[in-house]
Amino acid sequence: MTIVVLLVLSMAAAAMTITAAAAAAAAAASFSIELIHRDSPKSPFFNESATSLDRSRAAIYRSAHEARRIAARVQRKGGIELFDAVSRVVPDSFEYLMELRVGTPPFSILAVADTGSDLIWANCVPCTKCYKQAAPYFDPRKSSSYRTLPCNSNLCKALPHGPCADVSTCEYHYAYQDGSKIDGVLATEDLTFYSSAGSPLVFSNIAFGCNSQSSGVFSSRTAGLAGLSASPVSLVSQIVPSLDKKYFSYCLVPMSDTQASSKVIFGSAGVVVGSKVTTLMTVEDSLFALRLTEIIVDGAGSVPVPTSAPGLKKGNIIIDSGTTVNYLPAGVLSSLVRQVSRVVSLPKATDPDRLLPLCFKVTGESDWQKLPFITFKFAGEASVRLSPTSMFMEEAYQVVCLAVADSGSDTPIFGNVAQQNLHVGYDLDIPAVSFASADCTKF
Repeated sequence: MTIVVLLVLSMAAAAMTITAAAAAAAAAASFSIELIHRDSPKSPFFNESATSLDRSRAAIYRSAHEARRIAARVQRKGGIELFDAVSRVVPDSFEYLMELRVGTPPFSILAVADTGSDLIWANCVPCTKCYKQAAPYFDPRKSSSYRTLPCNSNLCKALPHGPCADVSTCEYHYAYQDGSKIDGVLATEDLTFYSSAGSPLVFSNIAFGCNSQSSGVFSSRTAGLAGLSASPVSLVSQIVPSLDKKYFSYCLVPMSDTQASSKVIFGSAGVVVGSKVTTLMTVEDSLFALRLTEIIVDGAGSVPVPTSAPGLKKGNIIIDSGTTVNYLPAGVLSSLVRQVSRVVSLPKATDPDRLLPLCFKVTGESDWQKLPFITFKFAGEASVRLSPTSMFMEEAYQVVCLAVADSGSDTPIFGNVAQQNLHVGYDLDIPAVSFASADCTKF
């Protein structure tokens, strides 16, 4: 579970520092982050001339790259070079941005946020071979809380690396699929969030990558990355255990609504309540995996799903907020296409980008109402019923397509379009994921 972020915090104290010594005080804290989609007018990536169709097609295209990155990650069977870590994030495929406040005093960094990435990093002074960015580099010499980590530290051991002396500095090298790369030093830093009243909540000793080199197709409008995976060095894994409950959730507004913002909530305030369904979750290669048992098309029938999937040991589908459309095995997809085709009387059309297998001609709202609801049923009888706006996307003028693509020999994915207007909660203690229908514009 990428966006520009404003924070609203609820806490008992006006200001708290989250350290080992302050764990008891931290138990009273939970906070939320307002997420702004890259296509929102609040985002520096907003293109005023782009239509809703332009944005939809671009999201589908980015989704194809995102799916390939997940596949590269979960199916990696070794062979990583010393000091190498292969990341699934290709720099310009993100959906959201997050504003991080790093160091003492806090320094603002606009970072790509992604549920499938591990490390929190930024370009740092001196950065002699870094990509050009509009904002200043982070200068660790101006932060009193910056501390480099030794190579034998537990946080350093969470990253793939080669042999090193016990006292040497922890170094990393991340290589991206498009040829982009970063090199730097792993340190610890303070991260500061603020309440609506301006009261600070400071998380101390957070693992933070300080880049000395970065190159490739990174955007000049971003200055770093915030990993939100289950990795020990991710933002989620380092912050959530300090809160009153090991829990986080999000509610994603529909892509068509560029004025409202999505939200991520950390701690007990984010617990999904009311009419909800819950399914067990596993963590595989730091990604969140579920077990999908079948897909049901209203008015047609059920599509069974294989119990295993490439790259996964226990689950058979990854839940990911950074991938737009769903990805399913070829056999499942072909059966789903047949079932949907049985109940939709609209004329068929072709996806001009040939990414999505089933499209229909629509001429108005009445045609949208002819598209079926589709239910994803997860283990534990957890049925998530999805409306047509969560299962179909506009792909050309008067053409909508089923928002599901072929995962081929890669890992299936439950994407973010299907998660629109759902309150999705991750209980890291059980571990489990809960779903509840919601109007995320009012969340």
